[in-house]
Amino acid sequence: MSWVILVVSGLLEAVWAAAMQSSKGFRKWRPTVLFALAMAASMGGLAIAMLEIPTGTAYAVWVGVGAVATVLLQLARGKERMSLVRSLLLVLLVGCLVGLQLVS
Repeated sequence: MSWVILVVSGLLEAVWAAAMQSSKGFRKWRPTVLFALAMAASMGGLAIAMLEIPTGTAYAVWVGVGAVATVLLQLARGKERMSLVRSLLLVLLVGCLVGLQLVS
């Protein structure tokens, strides 16, 4: 269950990153509230996951899931473009995250 919580927390990292950008420097209240809620839930989930997963592994997976999800979210929103090299690097990153889970 800790791994599920960790992955969901990583996905919430993408939500708060996008909300932070949309808040325009915390001047728009709705994205600012979404940012605060998503960040609190993301950090809380990371803390819960670290009760059973080693800190280094949990943090690396949390950041990695958040990074991949953020890129994919920005691609879906049309804010970034995908290239072959970028695709390969994202696949490599996901492979490393799966590897960390397998050796834990």
